[in-house]
Amino acid sequence: MQLEEQKFLNDLDKKLWNAADKLRSNIDAAEYKHVVLGLIFLKYVSDAFVERKLQIEEMLRDENHDYGVLRANYDSDEEYEATIHYELEIRDYYTEKNVFWVPALARWENLQNNAKVAPGTEIEIKNGKKITYKFTSIGKLIDDALEEIEKENPKLKNVLDKNYARRQIDPNILGQLIDKIAEIPFQHKTLHAKDILGHVYEYFLGQFALSEGKKGGQYYTPKAIVTLIVEMLQPYKGRVYDPAMGSGGFFVSSEKFIEEHEGKLGNISVYGQESNPTTWRLAAMNMAIRGIDFNFGGEPANTYSNDKHPDLRADFVMANPPFNMKEWNTGVKDNDPRWHYGIPPPGNANFAWMQHMLYHLAPNGSMGLLLANGSMSSNTNNEGEIRKRLLEEDRVECMVALPGQLFTNTQIPACIWFLTKNKNARDKFRDRSGEVLFIDARNLGYMKDRVLRDFTPEDINNIAGTFHNWKTGEDYEDVAGYCSSASLEQITKHDYVLTPGRYVGAPEEEDDGEPFADKMARLTSQLKEQFEQSDKLEEEIKKNLAGLGYDL
Repeated sequence: MQLEEQKFLNDLDKKLWNAADKLRSNIDAAEYKHVVLGLIFLKYVSDAFVERKLQIEEMLRDENHDYGVLRANYDSDEEYEATIHYELEIRDYYTEKNVFWVPALARWENLQNNAKVAPGTEIEIKNGKKITYKFTSIGKLIDDALEEIEKENPKLKNVLDKNYARRQIDPNILGQLIDKIAEIPFQHKTLHAKDILGHVYEYFLGQFALSEGKKGGQYYTPKAIVTLIVEMLQPYKGRVYDPAMGSGGFFVSSEKFIEEHEGKLGNISVYGQESNPTTWRLAAMNMAIRGIDFNFGGEPANTYSNDKHPDLRADFVMANPPFNMKEWNTGVKDNDPRWHYGIPPPGNANFAWMQHMLYHLAPNGSMGLLLANGSMSSNTNNEGEIRKRLLEEDRVECMVALPGQLFTNTQIPACIWFLTKNKNARDKFRDRSGEVLFIDARNLGYMKDRVLRDFTPEDINNIAGTFHNWKTGEDYEDVAGYCSSASLEQITKHDYVLTPGRYVGAPEEEDDGEPFADKMARLTSQLKEQFEQSDKLEEEIKKNLAGLGYDL
């Protein structure tokens, strides 16, 4: 991204978050995110509507355009202008360009203009016709605006959080927040409105995750990890599935990947599932603002006991499920067909997630799954046997060990499993049967602040490139301390443990030409001199302290 664009976005982030944080008052972060994100959604759809409206008006007034309205056909300017206005309110002009139709009540101008009206006032909604609305509270006005948008856009049914009136937020604070969000500029000379919104939305989700601590991870996966998995799987086309979708970050990154590689978004179908109702709504809003068609099962539901996509066989499956989840198996039978590789222990859902994803994977599909490091080595409660069978049936393709401090909500060390049902030669891939690639990325990345680590774009490209080169057989070679291609025979010798460090070894040290024996003698001599200097310094300190009357 260009420096000017990044500065624009960074300035916008700081301004909006500082404003929102000051206005948070007595609303905790878990509740406040819905207040803020709902208003951001309203602002964006309204701005996108207005932008399209201006385009339509320009076409209507251009008599050489197919949509042009001929002035000569009207007896007066008033009649001509009335026709233009009538045409501007035809919803097909908007929906044909995948722009949400925004009813008059929900347009930002009306919302902001009436945010500070006294309760009981009858107000007039502007859209060329006089529409009166009895104003009872700003919260009720927002709820009604969201309700109108849902009615006009069936994809958003039961998605928007229409609880502003129930929350009984101080109307002055809500009015100030509306004014602050009104300052979000969804126009830029090089950035599209959707890109600006996506950035703001992603930034706010990340900040809310930090504010909420552990619970924030329910809906937010660090961008670097999402991008890495998407770059490694390359979901150009087909069915994409996330059974623990949170806010839908994997789907958004898939969209970006396709756009950057000049593919067509319509070539993918998005499927997801989420049990948390508020998080499910966040994911649906995340898709709606980007114009991504989605199937999230119609409602929030538990992935294990109420699988909303039982017949789905996806080409790409990506997920960051809750780590080491306990008591996950309520209502799930031991003979469930998903447990092909073994019954997962009730005290840890790691291999339940993995097998659920494999069950929904197409014959030539690929999947990436983020799990706690314990999944690579644990032998308790049948986990070792499940891992052994996964390897013997040749499902594991690549293991990536991640650095610490990548997550806002947990310090548990993590890894990424990449699995597939077909390692045979096909398309541009070589036959990888019986092989597993190990990548140790623990030393990559940088500290972007005192708490969190992040990957650079170069880190992501290097890891993904290593994986792709290994799959094609072009320009790949083992690198000590970083990557190694191991056979099932080698893995068996390590008792089916999949920790990359066991296979990649230590990085090779540069040969400085000094024989080992000479180097050891030199270093030992240096150490002896340093010890002697330390003793002399200690004696001097004691003498000085004694001169001051202190006895050691």
